[in-house]
Amino acid sequence: MSILNELDLKAIKMAKAISADAVEKAKSGHPGSAISIAPAAYLLYQKAMKHNPKNPNWEGRDRFILSMGHSSLTQYLQLYLGGFGLELDDLKALRTMGSLTPGHPEYKHTAGVEMTTGPLGQGIATAVGFAYGQRFQRGLLDPEAKAGESPFDYNVFVLTGDGCLEEGISQEAASLAGLQKLGNLIVLWDNNHITIEDDTKIAFTENVLARYEADGWHTQKVDWREGEYHEDADSLYGAIEKAKSVTDKPSIISLETLIAWPCPTKTNSGSSHGAALGADEIKGLKENLGLNPNADFDVDEEALAHSRKLIERGEEAQKEWNAKLEAWKAANPDKVALYERIIKREVPDVSSVLPVFPEGESVATRASSGKVINAIAEIMPELWGGSADLAGSNNTTIDGAKSFAPVENTTGKWTTSPYGRVLHFGVREHAMAAILNGITLTGGTKAFGGTFFQFADYMRPACRLAALMGIPSIYVWSHDSIAVGEDGPTHQPVEHLAAMRAIPNFNIVRPADSNEVSWAWKGILDEESTPSGLILTRQTIPTFPRGGDFGDAKNTLKGGYTLLDTPGEPDVILLATGSEVQLAVKAAKMLAENDNVKARVVSMPCFEWFEKQTDEYKESVLPKSVKARVSVEAGIAMPWLKYIGDTGIAISLEHFGESADPEALFEKYGITADAVYSAAIETIEKNK
Repeated sequence: MSILNELDLKAIKMAKAISADAVEKAKSGHPGSAISIAPAAYLLYQKAMKHNPKNPNWEGRDRFILSMGHSSLTQYLQLYLGGFGLELDDLKALRTMGSLTPGHPEYKHTAGVEMTTGPLGQGIATAVGFAYGQRFQRGLLDPEAKAGESPFDYNVFVLTGDGCLEEGISQEAASLAGLQKLGNLIVLWDNNHITIEDDTKIAFTENVLARYEADGWHTQKVDWREGEYHEDADSLYGAIEKAKSVTDKPSIISLETLIAWPCPTKTNSGSSHGAALGADEIKGLKENLGLNPNADFDVDEEALAHSRKLIERGEEAQKEWNAKLEAWKAANPDKVALYERIIKREVPDVSSVLPVFPEGESVATRASSGKVINAIAEIMPELWGGSADLAGSNNTTIDGAKSFAPVENTTGKWTTSPYGRVLHFGVREHAMAAILNGITLTGGTKAFGGTFFQFADYMRPACRLAALMGIPSIYVWSHDSIAVGEDGPTHQPVEHLAAMRAIPNFNIVRPADSNEVSWAWKGILDEESTPSGLILTRQTIPTFPRGGDFGDAKNTLKGGYTLLDTPGEPDVILLATGSEVQLAVKAAKMLAENDNVKARVVSMPCFEWFEKQTDEYKESVLPKSVKARVSVEAGIAMPWLKYIGDTGIAISLEHFGESADPEALFEKYGITADAVYSAAIETIEKNK
């Protein structure tokens, strides 16, 4: 007996036809894959996955990620058929303003969409993070349960295409997934051999399954192209069930398809990938499917009612899961509070454990960040993280914690556990950023990952995606300027602060001393809908005295504050971040002693937090009446222009660095207290 009955097949045909109609109406889109992969998507949603259309965010659900996000209709049709909230009018509104069916699936926009996808490779790489997050959360709450018996067990399903597997980020993530033995990760590859430039033979010919097998994956192949083309749902379902039974390896299934089948002339053609098919082709498609060729958006109500029985099955599945969860709560009363905190994505108030660093002590902020991480980790078991092979340099290790990896990966330095708190990404910054996003999306644990700031460029697409989705991922970037020194310009960030600040809804936090680091961590952990990059020094910098003339480090949470003030209205305002704040402090003292000039020093650790403050607060820090302003930061000046205005002066770096002693570089390039002092005198004169 086939896994699909007559009504199932009618629903699949309806999905194929509506996919073509929707793109035709929108006059743009990607119909080909949505047509040919419809049977596989239907199998996943109706037969293989555990979910509840009436509660798409149910914690016990399987997660589904459409990595090939351009084929958004593939998911939208299943959300429609399954009763997740999309209706026919939503499909008719594909790719139009305000619709629930944008060109690519968007997180928080359409019920049932687990993440925003579209940039190829991001979906499958982020899915690895989903699997990481599931395993770590299970380890926190139910580590002794047998596989499949815990309420915190679920699978992560990915539907991907050729393009995603060509992107380098997917290979980085696949390597880590195999090493981690992520048995709850199942990838279905729509292997249709077609991209925009037509046959993939022109650019993509390796044995992909052999590559994944070498990475430690369980691999299978289902070939619908063998002999006369046949959408063999039973063989695919068998492969999916086999993949679910393999719990010690991630799984990938190569599904050999013909794109746009059964279109009369555009099947197996690049012309069907990313453009409307045309009225005649759609009529031919419907004729080949045995449907009315003259009816657009035609709905078989009986088939729709049948597919929406998923609602009943989903509610029953959640009811069974609820009983399992209640049994777990009864058996683990000491863990219930942590569970509630995690699922509500709440963060404990860490204020009381934040380290207070003594004034006068000279500390690299990467080092003080490490101390803050460890202090917070004592009260937040859900905090975990590591780096891309730079733990010692980034100071991103939780002391005494085991590493997140199978036990056989223990080394002379690292002791491993499948549920460890220390993450090792290897030299894989692209994948690290996406995996952090996946961990953030899948549950309420808090993960961080570090590397040198220079390599934020490798992470930028995932960082941008986190900002777009509105998720509070945490990236730790040390070695933040030309003070990297002798490693030279390849490792010295210059434009990076400006480039990352340019991303909407993204916090760049660059603390001026160790106590700002403490409060920066609190601010970052408290974020609910904005990712953050914590920017840290390699070199030691002084810890400012607090109280008296110096502002409270707690004001870091406001993004910008008066660090050192002067009586009355200042003659000039000196603004800075990070290691350059000390230059502004020195210059302010020089101005007072040598010229009787009243200078206010403003520390601006986070522009984005500052912009969220009231107009009254911002005016109190940067009064409009004081137009004499100087900014100092070891990067390009662009982000400062809105704060210093037309008559202010920026002490900045508008070119690449070189290999030399850090102090010599700052001196050569004029990033000094003397330069700030001179600029202050100049801007005061300019504003008289």
